[in-house]
Amino acid sequence: MADEKSMADRIIEPVKKAGEQARAAGGKMLENSSTVNLKVLDHAERNAIEAFNAMRAAASATSLKEVVEIQSGYLRDQAARSMEQAREVGELIANFGRAAVAPLTGKKPK
Repeated sequence: MADEKSMADRIIEPVKKAGEQARAAGGKMLENSSTVNLKVLDHAERNAIEAFNAMRAAASATSLKEVVEIQSGYLRDQAARSMEQAREVGELIANFGRAAVAPLTGKKPK
């Protein structure tokens, strides 16, 4: 009888532990997803503000040359902003990935 109990414990305990780890991982995944979503919303808001600023500047321009300069500046700045925003989101996702595999590798996430 004691042998049966120890056999059940050897099976049930790892399954319980795996279930707890899966629940914790799911909660962390939800938290990470929320962080990325909020970062993307921040980026979208900033991009919209910059676009409206450029449109206002273009609308009050006094010459076609000035409009072209405003548009060129906006496009140049937007390209740089897009690269920076992609880098930020990529770093977030990479950090989340490292943190997710850390328990499997025995290393602590940075």
